[in-house]
Amino acid sequence: MQEGKQSILTLENREQLRLSGVEGVDAFSDRTIRLTVCGEKLLIEGENLKILAFSEESGTFSAAGKISSLKYGRGIKKGLFA
Repeated sequence: MQEGKQSILTLENREQLRLSGVEGVDAFSDRTIRLTVCGEKLLIEGENLKILAFSEESGTFSAAGKISSLKYGRGIKKGLFA
């Protein structure tokens, strides 16, 4: 994580996700969402995933669906669609 940057993740019942510190949405489908959060990659996996809101200006992001995993790391593939 980049120094001085903060991210807060809230996951409710594995169905509603809210996240701050999001710099960009790198790719998305109904099964995966790839984000850049404070300089790091985040992969959200699940079923029936939907992006509810994203503000590049404020860095806020929200999604819904059946969330099965969250993975942080550099080795996450880049692409337009998952």
